[in-house]
Amino acid sequence: MTGTTAVGIWAGLQSLLQGASFTDLTHSFHPGQPHFPAFPNEVREALFDVEKGDGFTAHRYSIVGQWGTHVDPPSHFIRGGRTLDQIPVEEMILPLVILDITDRVSGNPDATPVLKDVQDWESRNGAIPEGAFVALRTGWSRRWPDPEAMANRDAEGLSHTPGWSQEVLAFLIEQRSVAAVGHEQTDTDPGLATSMQDFSLETYVLAQDRWQIELLANLDGLPEAGAVVVAAWAKPLGGSGFPARVFAIS
Repeated sequence: MTGTTAVGIWAGLQSLLQGASFTDLTHSFHPGQPHFPAFPNEVREALFDVEKGDGFTAHRYSIVGQWGTHVDPPSHFIRGGRTLDQIPVEEMILPLVILDITDRVSGNPDATPVLKDVQDWESRNGAIPEGAFVALRTGWSRRWPDPEAMANRDAEGLSHTPGWSQEVLAFLIEQRSVAAVGHEQTDTDPGLATSMQDFSLETYVLAQDRWQIELLANLDGLPEAGAVVVAAWAKPLGGSGFPARVFAIS
């Protein structure tokens, strides 16, 4: 890339972003936050601390990869699937599609999207673009960071949380060739399924060589079409998941 080309790209990008809105879709992670029950809590230790007279501050973090707002690559569930370092940066900036079932979830926490939701979206906006990132907006992230509210368990211990549906995921991946999906809740599968250790929808997504972002924040207010999502994460060799920093430009 020549210097002239580089300057031209930056100037064009500045012009494009002038007046745009930036929305952080990432929760700040911390010990004690909601997480998958089988995972240990975060342990954070200050090895050096300027508040205690050291010349700098440095923390040691002990976390599972699937911590807070995080990315799941195919290898999280699929033997031989792509690992984090194998997902190219070209896949980290994508057209953002918002599929909104918030009203339905407010009356039924077990709600999932149906194919008509997608058909209605496309009747308003045109076909979902190939390579898009489709985020399921449910309003569930308003419950963060309360672990009990996020899990929403009944007296029998069953979790009542929204999730995806097989018919919608199959359409998005097989008919529209989306690159990735995301959601506000802890899991791809609805709570009634995960309570029975059924993670078939997450398995399906990752088996199709797609990646996903879980525990998205601040989807409220974003346009259902026309925005861009940027998702980035650390690059551990062979990594099966890691906290991600995700934001939308609209």
